[in-house]
Amino acid sequence: MRKTMSKASAKTNAKTKTERYDVSAQLRTSEEMAAYLDAWLSEAPDDAAGIARALGDIARARGMSQVARDAGLSRESLYKALGENGNPSFATVLKVARALGVRLHAEAA
Repeated sequence: MRKTMSKASAKTNAKTKTERYDVSAQLRTSEEMAAYLDAWLSEAPDDAAGIARALGDIARARGMSQVARDAGLSRESLYKALGENGNPSFATVLKVARALGVRLHAEAA
């Protein structure tokens, strides 16, 4: 006995092609970049890796090579520091923030 699939069954088995979302494509202005970083600092202040990734997203939106030059770092080290498993020093975070034209600020909790 031979089994055949209907056309409807064959269509439901088709794989959906997805693409990885890249927030850096949405960060077009300095105000959007600052708001994005501020949201990370406000919503996840204990997530150092997430905040570093947010800086990386903003750096990619600005142009990683230019940000690296402005921060006095190599492009490769900047990708590594602000990547998925990066762990940048606070000095690097400050250099990158300055190069991006954003300021970190403190307020009483």
